[in-house]
Amino acid sequence: MRFLFDDTAFSFQALRTAGHAAYGGADLGEVLATCRHIPDGDEEAWCGAWTAVAERLHRIGDEALGAGHRVSAREACLRASNYYRTADFFRVEDRESDAESDRLAGNSRQTFARAAELFDTPVLPLEIPYEDTTLPGYLFLADGTGSPLPTVIHHGGYDSTLEELYFMVGGGALRRGYHVLAFEGPGQQSVRREQGLIFRPDWEHVVAPVVDHALSRPDVDPGKLVLFGTGFGGLLAARAAAFEDRIAACVLHNGIYDFCELPLRAIPPFLGEWVTDGRDDVAGPALAVSMAQSTRVRWFLRHGMWVFGTKTAAEALRACAPYNLDHVAEHITCATLVLDAENDVICCGEAQRVHDALRCEKDLMVFTADEGAGEHCQEGAALRFHQRVFDWLDERLGR
Repeated sequence: MRFLFDDTAFSFQALRTAGHAAYGGADLGEVLATCRHIPDGDEEAWCGAWTAVAERLHRIGDEALGAGHRVSAREACLRASNYYRTADFFRVEDRESDAESDRLAGNSRQTFARAAELFDTPVLPLEIPYEDTTLPGYLFLADGTGSPLPTVIHHGGYDSTLEELYFMVGGGALRRGYHVLAFEGPGQQSVRREQGLIFRPDWEHVVAPVVDHALSRPDVDPGKLVLFGTGFGGLLAARAAAFEDRIAACVLHNGIYDFCELPLRAIPPFLGEWVTDGRDDVAGPALAVSMAQSTRVRWFLRHGMWVFGTKTAAEALRACAPYNLDHVAEHITCATLVLDAENDVICCGEAQRVHDALRCEKDLMVFTADEGAGEHCQEGAALRFHQRVFDWLDERLGR
């Protein structure tokens, strides 16, 4: 689906941002007005335009809160948070020393935290014990009664932020009476920025302490825990579910079997062979050409250098190799829902591959272009996506 831009990366990210309108993360007129000022493929203009609208809403939120208008303040801060995230998205050239990227990310977190204080139901910031540090999270409670309820443990993937998880899954879960424990792990946004931790393939060691934390709470039903992974998180969640027997159901949004396959599809086959063989003397210059020609390839590899902690694009590609479900998928025992999208050019064929490898109770749920949900991770179709997925969960959990 082409949305406002011909550049495929710009089009998808604009759709992603607009799609968060379903839970207050955007307003369509603001999205259209902002994108009108961005030339196709111009990353500097993208950052500037989204920063401007985010800062305007940030001010509106502050003024509304100062005047006692809690709902207006919450709504403005939610949109500001999403727009700050969007402004920062393509700033991946040198995240280690990019002060403006840090500022935008910090403002996205700050405005969301302010909005969370104004929700109608309780939202608890979390610091979840993990090895010798903690992981950031939010516990969104469906009500304040303290009654044990089914709980979704949700994490993102390659590039989503903790705050964005509310728009992706949290809002739909809360409306249906699920608590939501959203968190970030190693390699993900604030954990990477503030603690320097990079991705790890054995994600079960990340999820286990989060499950421990969830089960320590009396308002979490221990028999109805749902693990939900979005994007690259679909692979990570599958990995964790294979080693975690306290999960009642798992949602892979979307299913990914072999993460290394995804970037290799976007570059010439001979170049992938050079990278695999370690021929960086020729792979490096060739990758530079591919990155110059494609916004999507350039973003993926530069972001990969940051989240995997590598110095070159070739090293980032090789760092993807351990992230697959070989000898793992067959060990998942909980009911598992694998999501797929008809027009998913990023993960085409991966969901079916995951579904075929599973030996547990399983379903493959395909979303189509005709229903407006055919893009990667059903971006732009949150209400349809949530309707189908949470109806499935209700049935599996006997709700």
